[in-house]
Amino acid sequence: MVRETKRGARVCITATLLDGLVLARSGTNHSMNYRSVMVLGGAVLVEDEAETLAAMEAFMERLFPGRWAQLRPATSKEIRQTSVLWTPLDEASAKVRTGPSQDEPGDESWPVWAGVIPLSTAVGAPEPDPHLPPGLAMPPYATRPGGIGGGGGGRTG
Repeated sequence: MVRETKRGARVCITATLLDGLVLARSGTNHSMNYRSVMVLGGAVLVEDEAETLAAMEAFMERLFPGRWAQLRPATSKEIRQTSVLWTPLDEASAKVRTGPSQDEPGDESWPVWAGVIPLSTAVGAPEPDPHLPPGLAMPPYATRPGGIGGGGGGRTG
């Protein structure tokens, strides 16, 4: 993919979060509640090592604030082996589906359960590596209620 991107290949980046299964009173009216986004464009390979390192740091800090400063510094070899691509948001679309089933008129009285089964993604309890030195405290970013990550985002550099 990276080789094709260097040659100017266009890309399509999509992400979808499934929020619920929607059960209706007929099989053809079942659906899903979701949030979806699609970006089309030409990906740009970041070739500058300093900019690649800055992107690696921004990614890590987005997920685990404060962790980058604790890590062993990335080697020049690791930076060269990491591909960072960015795509300008010149063309993008988003779709959202929420709410209950949309039954055919008259189906509302059919004697079968209908509704939404909510789905969610949850962060589980941290599982310490078996090779941790004794007494090493768990960092706040690993125990924060509500999971990893947090506001912000976007391209750096």
